This record gives sequence, structure tokens and C-alpha cells, in this order.
Amino acid sequence: MTSYDYDLFVIGGGSGGVRAGRLAGAMGKKVGLAEEFRMGGTCVIRGCVPKKLFVYASQFPEHFEAAAGYGWTVGPVSFDWATLVANKDREIARLEGLYRKGLDNSHVEIFDSRAVLIDAHTIEILKTGKRITADQILIAVGGHPNPHAALPGYEFCISSNEAFHLEQLPKAIIIAGGGYIAVEFANIFHGLGVDVTLVYRGKEILSRFDHDLRHLLHEAMEAKGIKIRCGEILKEVKRNTDGRLDVHLSSDDELVADQVMLAIGRVPNTKMLGLEQVGVEVDEIGAIKVDDYSRTTVGNIWAVGDVTNRVQLTPVAIHEAMCFLETAFKDNPTKPDHNDIATAVFSQPEIGTVGLSEEEAAKKFDEVEVYRALFRPMRNTLSGSTERMLTKLIVDAASRKVVGAHILGPDAGEMAQLLGIPIKAGCTKDDFDRTMAVHPTASEELVTMYKPSYRLIKGERVD
Repeated sequence: MTSYDYDLFVIGGGSGGVRAGRLAGAMGKKVGLAEEFRMGGTCVIRGCVPKKLFVYASQFPEHFEAAAGYGWTVGPVSFDWATLVANKDREIARLEGLYRKGLDNSHVEIFDSRAVLIDAHTIEILKTGKRITADQILIAVGGHPNPHAALPGYEFCISSNEAFHLEQLPKAIIIAGGGYIAVEFANIFHGLGVDVTLVYRGKEILSRFDHDLRHLLHEAMEAKGIKIRCGEILKEVKRNTDGRLDVHLSSDDELVADQVMLAIGRVPNTKMLGLEQVGVEVDEIGAIKVDDYSRTTVGNIWAVGDVTNRVQLTPVAIHEAMCFLETAFKDNPTKPDHNDIATAVFSQPEIGTVGLSEEEAAKKFDEVEVYRALFRPMRNTLSGSTERMLTKLIVDAASRKVVGAHILGPDAGEMAQLLGIPIKAGCTKDDFDRTMAVHPTASEELVTMYKPSYRLIKGERVD
């Protein structure tokens, strides 16, 4: 029997890689893990966590404004960007320390270096040149923002990575993109007092979401003062004489801003990993090809998370890592389940969604019932805000199962997490109907919409 230095070697210290390494170590396996930057990956270092902290920061102006209607007098306020960045950095460092501590407690050997594959069982630690062997290898190196190098002047632009470390807050920013990263940062910068223009090539922002969510969020963002230009792209970015950026659009319009942010997708970190020489196949964008169990085209090499470009979400990477452990080390082959994944867009107002959109359900089922409530939530009454909230359920008429739920409004992400449970469990609309409401709450609408707003029969709407 061949002897290896490690039972498992993990390349990548993000959420998926750390979870796999830590739990394999806790099982008594000898585990090594290499991370060239900082432990925590996209989510902790340059994604979900710092972004959510920035979201919280950007919401305070609306809270201050709403307070007057409830009898509060808020005195002069000011915002200091440097303080936010410093406090954010302190929290990220704390979380990174917890990731390292968890690995140490599971006796995982950490290599603070880039690692590359030499053959199916050999890895080279580039910092030292040391070569080590492993029985099983897990690749969990994530992805990075698409630099859009074909855009003339792309070198003057930032991505979401740099947005967390700007030396000063810009007065005006142009954001290219219409996905959740672009939308979230548009709201963040606007809330912090920046003049924001969002430029998106599609007909409407958030292309993969339910059309009601997309349309209503677009309206709400524009009502706040965010400028959204759909059907356009950036053609060129130039630095002008005063240091600002001139941006030329496909419409021939020219805009000026202090920063231009490109949020037009992410690509897997698969370059210079040694995949080709080992025989690990990738697709046209560089994502590692895996089977239903996260196994690559080389039998003992596996991949999870964004590097596979299946579903680019932190909880998905963690779930895939757990399934990998069951398959590789517990003799319990387990496929990751990518159906009905609850997700949120931390825009303002917030989006929470799980399951099929109305459009997707119409293609899948012969008859669909759509339950829809559009209303002004109680918290907006005394504040004077006219912002509305949407709750929407999508039901397969034949089985009565709730196959989709969509929310736009305060705490929508929290609601989506809870809705993920009954939808995953296959609950029917009747189950929702016989559930008592919690009153007064916005979420009670989810169990008090007794009659469908309309039906879709073979894709055609019937009121």
C-alpha cells in the first residue's frame, strides 16, 4: 500500500476548504492546507462579511430620517470613511484568527503559500519549494472578479476587492454590471452619500431573479436617487487632467466620476495550478469540471466552491465540502443538493428568494398559481416613507406545492432563510394557509394570501 504524507491536502483556505480540512482533521485524518493570501477566502476577506458591514453602515441615513416620524430628534451627523474601514479590518482579522484556530484545534498543518499540482498525488509548496504527497486532494481556490481587460482603460477601474480598501470615499462612482454585487454596492455607496450611476447591458437589473423583484427594486433605487442606465455598456475609460475619470458609454454619452467599479462577473482561480499537467479538465471559462460528487477528471482530486462555477455562494461551498467528506472518507457517497437554495440580495430594500421564479415555474408546470401582496410595511407608516414591500408565493397547481417564494422589503433575507425550510420540505399552499400568522408583522402576509392573484396556464396569464 502506498504511503503518503497526508490523507488529505486542501488547496485554498476559503469557507469550503477550511470546513473540509477542519472536519477531516477532527476525524483523525492527517491534513495539510495551503493558502497563499489570508484564511477565510472571498466571503470573510473580500466578500459577504465586509460587504454586509458596509451595508449596515449605509443604512443609517435612512434610519436617521425615519426617526423623526417616531418622535426622535437626531442632531447633526457626520460619517468618517476611514473609521468604517479600520473597524471592518479589525473584524476581518478577528474572523481570520478564528478560522486558523479551528484548523489548529483539528491538527491541520497550515502552509502560508501558494500550492501547485505536480502529479495526481504530489503538491509543491511554492514558498519553500517543498514537495509533499497526499492520498486525496481537494481544490477550493474560489474565484476573482472579471477584470474585463478588453475594456480600454480597465486599468483605471476597481473591482469589489478594491472597494473595501479605498483611501477615501469618492464623490461620484459609476458601477458597471447588473448582478447582485453591482446592485449591492450601488446601494452601499449611495447610502454613504456618493453620487451613483449603475450601467447595465441588460434590459433590467438582476437578470436571474423574479421579474417583480427586479422591477420593484429598480423603481425603489431610482426613487432614492441612484441613476440606472440599462441597455448600455462602458466603451472606454480615460483619466482626465484633474484626476477624475471620463467614461464613454455605448450610447455615445460621456460621464465623469471619481471611481469606476467593474462588477461584471467572476472567474475561477484555476490559472497556474498545474491542472493541465495532471489531467484535471476545466471548461471554457476555466472552471474545474466535476461530477455529481465533486470529483474531478482525476479520481483522487476533488473540487468544491466557486472554482467549479456551480452555485457561487458561501453556504453552497460549505455544503459541497461536507458532501465531499461523506463521499471520500465515510464510505457514504453523497451528492450536493443545489435545488431550492435560499439567497438574499442586500440591496435597499432587501431581497430574499428561494425556489423558482414565476417565469421558471411557468416553463416547468402546466398551471401555476401566483399569490402576490404589495403593501406599505408598518415600519414605513410614521416615518413617511412610501417604499413598498412585496411578498410572493409561486404554487404548482397540480401538487399544491409551494415551489417559489420571493420577498422585497425589510429583513427579506432573514425571511428567505426560514422559507427555505418548508419549501425544501415540500410543503403545500394548504400547509401555509393553516399556519397561524404572527401579528403585526410583514411576514404574516406569507400565510394570509388565500386567493391567487392570477394563474399561469401553459405560460399564459389568466386573471
